[in-house]
Parts: sequence; structure tokens; C-alpha cells
Amino acid sequence: MFDTQPKNIDPHWAWQRYRPGGDSPWDLRKVGHLYRRATFGATMEELEHALQLGPDRAVDQLLEGRPDPEGEEVWGMVTRGIRQFNTGEQLPAAWLYRMLYTTHPLREKMTLFWHNHFATSNRKVQNAGYMLGQNELLRRHALGSFRTLLGDMSQDPAMMVWLDIIQSRRGQPNENYARELMELFSLGIRNPRHADQRNYTEQDIREAARAFTGWTLESGRPFFHADQHDDGDKNVLGQRGRFGSTDIVRICLEQDASAYFIVGKLFRFLVSETIRPAPELLEPLARGFRESDFNFGALVDKVLRSNLFFSAHAYRTRVKTPVDFALGIVRGLEGHLPGAVSQRRLGTTDLAIAMEGLGQRLFYPPSVAGWDMGRAWLNSQTFLLRQNLALALTSTTDDRFGRRADPAALVRRHDCRNGTDQVDFLVRLFLQGDVADATRRRLVEYLQTASAQGYPFFWAPEEAADHRIRALCHLVLCLPEFQLD
Repeated sequence: MFDTQPKNIDPHWAWQRYRPGGDSPWDLRKVGHLYRRATFGATMEELEHALQLGPDRAVDQLLEGRPDPEGEEVWGMVTRGIRQFNTGEQLPAAWLYRMLYTTHPLREKMTLFWHNHFATSNRKVQNAGYMLGQNELLRRHALGSFRTLLGDMSQDPAMMVWLDIIQSRRGQPNENYARELMELFSLGIRNPRHADQRNYTEQDIREAARAFTGWTLESGRPFFHADQHDDGDKNVLGQRGRFGSTDIVRICLEQDASAYFIVGKLFRFLVSETIRPAPELLEPLARGFRESDFNFGALVDKVLRSNLFFSAHAYRTRVKTPVDFALGIVRGLEGHLPGAVSQRRLGTTDLAIAMEGLGQRLFYPPSVAGWDMGRAWLNSQTFLLRQNLALALTSTTDDRFGRRADPAALVRRHDCRNGTDQVDFLVRLFLQGDVADATRRRLVEYLQTASAQGYPFFWAPEEAADHRIRALCHLVLCLPEFQLD
């Protein structure tokens, strides 16, 4: 699915801080791009506010987030019942609720990034409390130290069950975690500079697995049985010693490939799925990541402020995930804004069910490698299901969502009275004006034709006008451009 790296990307230019200029102004397109990649979409007010702030302060605001004691209280109440009754089927809806109402959407977006990196499924774990604990671990370190996160993950109860650490004993080491630690969590299979060379051998995995022996769970907490641990000499990635689990993490991070591997995954998540970045392009990021002792927050900061992030190379080069597609609609239509907790629930249980049909069930990734991402999200069936979900959210007639995300009410609040203004508002909100002139004309013509055709005699004129706006919004959300980040 990757194109070759464009030859005109200079690594030095790529990671320098973006400065608006005549040929690259800070405009609504760049604001929308920032909010699609770093959050789950934006309201018109958020877009216009960020436009006034400028790129530096807009990124500052996303990195800082805002305290939300009420939201944390609600999260505690929701998850308490899930833990108590082990209702794993409620996990996706609970996290979607947090994504919708968070005051720190960048942190939540990066928590989702790590969820796909350390892909763990409750299908095997069968313990909602363990899964919530891992989710909170990912959130705690989402913009923090990768070294700390990687170390803590080997003693995370959900991971210990998922990759069979709890079954690993002296003389009978289980290799699952050691293998994925190297292949998927820290190194990758191939050397970034020498594609014909592997980063580890099967012997490295066997030796590393011995270092994780002796760990089990007691009363839901990691517990070390020294008598079940293999404390003999081990030879891992060229180093020899009586290694334990923390030593293996350290040795993995000391490999040159580790920084490149994580930087490469973040590149695909934040910058582009269609560019295969050469090691030379990633080298400045990898070097800085290593020199910062794997400060992931600083890495995200650098990428979000870079020339390459705001360039045409990155613009709309990712396919929206189901989460981004659905939440982008709800947030854009301000379906998440009412203040009182008891009034602002949109029905994330039904939203979670709909997204499962689109291919993404949170807390239940399809394998230890996570979701395939990219073009795998879109086919004839999932595109039809996206259209159906967009209709359910915008029509106001679907019992699951009601009028919580009503385009007609939003357009009225923004005082868009004629068809041209209504088209321009919705295109500006969801696509930042990023449609061909012919597409815009067809949208205007749709409103004109629908208006000329009249409406059922039992509809008031205002009701007919609202119906046309909702149908118009659905058309905008079904455009190919809206499927791209």
C-alpha cells in the first residue's frame, strides 16, 4: 500500500518547525488537518479558535489539555461497574464515551495509538478489570516515557494473560511475550538501514523468554516466584548475563533499531500511510528520541510542529479509522456538548456496535499485531456501513441517536439561511472547503432541486427545510474526501 518516498523530502527541512508563509499559510485546512490527526475532529468554534491562535499556540493547547475532574468522576463510576461485574461487552462503549467528552483529546488519541501497538484482546483475557487497568496504563504514559511504558507492560495483568507470561516457568519458558516484545513492541523484524538483516534471532527469543519466568498473578497483581525463575546466564542480542525481565527491556532499547521502529510507527499514525519513509528521513527523529531517553511526548510535539506534518505530503494521506469517522461526525455536529452529565450521553453503546461492523471493536483487536489500518478499513461493505452510520447520526429519526447530532439545529445556530451558505458551512466544517468546484455546485443544486420539489402537505415549511439540511449533511459525510484524514 506504500508509495516510494518522494525524492524532494529533505530530512532537515522535514522536521524543522513549521512557520506560516506566503506559499504555506496557516489556514483552516491546516487547522482541520491538525485536529483530524491529533484529536477526534473539531467543532467550528474549535477550528476558528485554533485559526486565531496560530500553529504554535494551537499545538500547545492540544499538548496541555485541560483538567476534567467531572469527567474523571464519571469515568470512575462507569468503570467501577464494569470491573465489578466483568462486563467486557461494555468496554468499547465506555472508552468511546471518554473519547467524546475528554478535555485532553490528544492524550486520548495517543492512548488509542498505544492500544494498537500493544494490541491486547479481551477475547482471550476475559477480564474487564485487567483490560481497564491496561487502558489506564497506556493513558498514563501516552505522552510520557516509552522506556517506562515498555517496562511496565511486562507486568501488566492483561498482557501477562494475553501473551502467557503467567505460564512461564523455569525449565518451561513460554516464548510468546519475548517474541512480541522484539517483533511488535520494540524492534521490528528487519533492520531499518539493512533490510536484509533481522534485528533478532530465534535464539535471542528463546534466551529472553527465560528472563520472564517466575512471574504470575495473585489477587490480580503481578507476583514474582523466585523459585520458578531461571536465574542462569542468558545470551540476548549480543549481551550475556543473569538477566531478568527489566534487563531484557533495557537491552532491546539499546538496539539502534528500537528508536527507528517506534518513530516509524508514529510516522504512519500522524504523518502518512502512503509514504514509505527512508531511514534518512526518520534519522533526526530517531536520534532525538534516543537522546531524550525515549520521551514520547517530546517526539509527538516535534512531529506536530514540523514542516512535513503540515505539508502536502501528509495532507489527507491516511484513511479514517472507524473511531475517527464516527467521532468526527459527532464532534463536528456538537452532539457531545450539553453540559450536564445526565443529559449529554449520546448512546455510545450503539455507536460501539456500529463501529464493530465497520471493523474496529475497541479492547478486541483482531490479533497481537493490531488492526491493519490504511486501505483495509475501506471496501464496498464498510463504505456502505459508513454511509448508513452517517445517516443514522444525522437524520434525527434513528432511535439509537435521536437528535443529539442534528445538522439542521447546528446550521440554524450559525445563522446560515440560504442554500449556498448552508453548503459552504458544512463543507467548511467537515472538509475545510476541500472539495472540487463541481462537487460544491452539485451540493447547491441538490438543495435547489429538493426545495423545488416541495414537501408532504403535513410538513411545516421549517420541517421540510430541516430535512433538506440533514440530507445535505449526509451527502457531505459520504464524499470520498471525508473518508480521508
